[in-house]
Amino acid sequence: MQALTRPFGTLHVEVDGPAGAPAVVFANSLGTDLRLWHRVLPLLPQGLRTVRYDKRGHGLSAIGGGTVIDDHADDAIAVIEQIAGGPVLFVGLSIGGLIGQVVASRRPDLVRALVLSNTAAKLGTAESWRARIDAVTGGGLESIADAVMERWFAPTFRAGPDLALWRAMLTRTPPAGYVAACAALAGADQTAATQELRLPVLVIAGSEDGASPAAVVKATADLIPGAAFHEIAGAGHLPPVETPDAWAALVAPFLKAHADV
Repeated sequence: MQALTRPFGTLHVEVDGPAGAPAVVFANSLGTDLRLWHRVLPLLPQGLRTVRYDKRGHGLSAIGGGTVIDDHADDAIAVIEQIAGGPVLFVGLSIGGLIGQVVASRRPDLVRALVLSNTAAKLGTAESWRARIDAVTGGGLESIADAVMERWFAPTFRAGPDLALWRAMLTRTPPAGYVAACAALAGADQTAATQELRLPVLVIAGSEDGASPAAVVKATADLIPGAAFHEIAGAGHLPPVETPDAWAALVAPFLKAHADV
């Protein structure tokens, strides 16, 4: 457990692996914290330095700002420069993938390769995010939790005992942090910048993803010259949780190839 001081407060960071090793920075999705990656870390190449962090307003990080995507990109850049060292391999899921696109566009010197999982250059519409904000403001995260679980996970996973843990993670997210991230998503459109990216990119979708449908994810992959696209059958919005072996089977060789480990 490590604290990174930011203008708005403290950012919670977890670092594993040897100092000086090639670093991989992980950015998680809306309504989750850095535990999103627990199941896949043991399946990734040995010898890497993994750096995970809670977005502002999520997990153990402080609440403050975060209503525009550049706020979150600034945090990721600070993590890379002050803790991970650059350039890094950047792995982002959902809003984490959008953050990765912004960082790679703004600071190509800091990102050597990019994994975009269950994400897109533009996620949803301003109207849909405004409706989400209104729902949370009026009824709290509990009021949307069941609908979110249906978008996050395929039916088989939803029928199992682990669902309760992820539902709890969502509902225990500070509402102010969640709403701020929704506002950031409402105003974010990286389409023009993402099609200018020129670095190795792996793009992953889930066939059962109700939040970022596979066709939307593929459309973003198609924007980036040379990007590789894979769809995981039976996976929802969080394949590192639901199908960790299949997700790691795609990501591990990509990281190995671009980290030289």
